[in-house]
Amino acid sequence: MPGKHLYEYAVIRVLPVVEREEFINVGIILFCKQQKFIRVLYRLNEAKLRCFSQETDLEQITRNLESFEKIAAGQKHCGPIAEMDIPSRFRWLTAVRSSAIQTSRPHPGLCDDLEETVKRLFEELVL
Repeated sequence: MPGKHLYEYAVIRVLPVVEREEFINVGIILFCKQQKFIRVLYRLNEAKLRCFSQETDLEQITRNLESFEKIAAGQKHCGPIAEMDIPSRFRWLTAVRSSAIQTSRPHPGLCDDLEETVKRLFEELVL
């Protein structure tokens, strides 16, 4: 569909040691209500995470990030949150939490192509 799309995005962050509040950007969540679009992209840089803490449970973090992706995709076997409508899933994924995986506050934007925008934000803010 041509034209500008209003979207929101948040950066997914991993806090290797939650108490220190240091984080590494590992992903992006992009959401557009009008287009019924939500996408999660992530990549874990294990070497970088190990620089912050040798005790970081990378398997658990990977499982949690996979859950983010599955919830965003609305995979029914992922529980009641994945069955919510897209705006509710985005709000749940970006809710404030004090765990090893957190998100930035949502930021708005306008674009012509949502897929290209999520890729561009991922490259700029994560890679």
